[in-house]
Amino acid sequence: MFTPSYTNAVTRLAAFTPHAGRDYAAMRNHDDIAHVSALSPYIRHRIITEADVLRAVLARHSPQAAEKFVQEVFWRTYWKGWLELRPTVWADYQRDLAAAMNQIQTQAGLRARWEAACLGQTGIDGFDHWARQLADTGYLHNHARMWFASIWIHTLQLPWVLGADFFLRHLLDGDAASNTLSWRWVGGIQTQGKAYLAQPDNIAKYTQGRFRPEGLAQVAAALPCPPHPDRGPLPASATIDPAKRTGLIVTEDDLSPGWLLDRVAPVATAFVQTTEWRSPLQVAPMVTDFVAAAMRDCHDRFADRLGRVSVISADALTNWRKAEGLDQVVMAYSPVGPTADALRPVDALRVLRAYDLDAWPHATHGFFRFKDAIPKLLGRIKGLALL
Repeated sequence: MFTPSYTNAVTRLAAFTPHAGRDYAAMRNHDDIAHVSALSPYIRHRIITEADVLRAVLARHSPQAAEKFVQEVFWRTYWKGWLELRPTVWADYQRDLAAAMNQIQTQAGLRARWEAACLGQTGIDGFDHWARQLADTGYLHNHARMWFASIWIHTLQLPWVLGADFFLRHLLDGDAASNTLSWRWVGGIQTQGKAYLAQPDNIAKYTQGRFRPEGLAQVAAALPCPPHPDRGPLPASATIDPAKRTGLIVTEDDLSPGWLLDRVAPVATAFVQTTEWRSPLQVAPMVTDFVAAAMRDCHDRFADRLGRVSVISADALTNWRKAEGLDQVVMAYSPVGPTADALRPVDALRVLRAYDLDAWPHATHGFFRFKDAIPKLLGRIKGLALL
């Protein structure tokens, strides 16, 4: 369904671009992949970038005609910026997930309900289909993700962190910020007191009558809603000295390193896969294989600019640096999440893309305030060289 290559990503983008305007706005809520871009696995790993996608769409449509799609691209950006300003929310999720994992080991009833939900054996119309679809394909339509999360939290009354982990283990586009904060939103934690309740009529309408589940919760589960942590500073982008003997680290968070290679010529490059850090449980082999193949595709695209290439684990980077005699190590900044966790001890210069540097400072409050900055951000993107 998803071929992890730059060529496939560009082909999908070209096929979708004519439909990114009013067609997308009218049909995007229907649970059918034909009505959406299906580019998220590629954007998640920056096989193609947000700027690439927005530039292609705005070359074909006006910002007004493509408004809904443009906003969807920026939702992902907004979530990342919001979490960068409040990284303890990710740490709290990991802590609460560890506690929930302990509970399913000691509470047989909870474990049985969790297993039934993950396997698609709850008997709830639609929900079971989406659980199996996710496991089989690594993908769910965004509207189905909302319905699924709502039923998980409010009807099945399972811990939201276990649902977020289920998604992160199986989604090809699994992203710490978008996934964690979207589940919090459905639960009424992110926009506090405003939970999302899936409704049978809405599900029937947007699945063309395929599903109309009965017995869904009509009252949102009362979840603990601690106040949002205070905003912290945004990360700074490191400065590269192009005269130094340099190594490059390529991670699954940015598989289009051409923008860094334009600034420095590495004598050695280390490809470091960190997919296993997404969950304390085993990440679906489909996800691991997708990332591994995408990293190989990145290597093939940039092979003549990478120097000596190694494929190593995060804990081998110190020895790699010594063996290659490197004066500095450079990498694209990894946002809050599994890769950042895995590479936190590594001595490296972390460089931010201009897109993130421009957008993240606007993620201070809710999305609607962030949205006011989109015209300015689009003006910056349209003037950029292809990244």
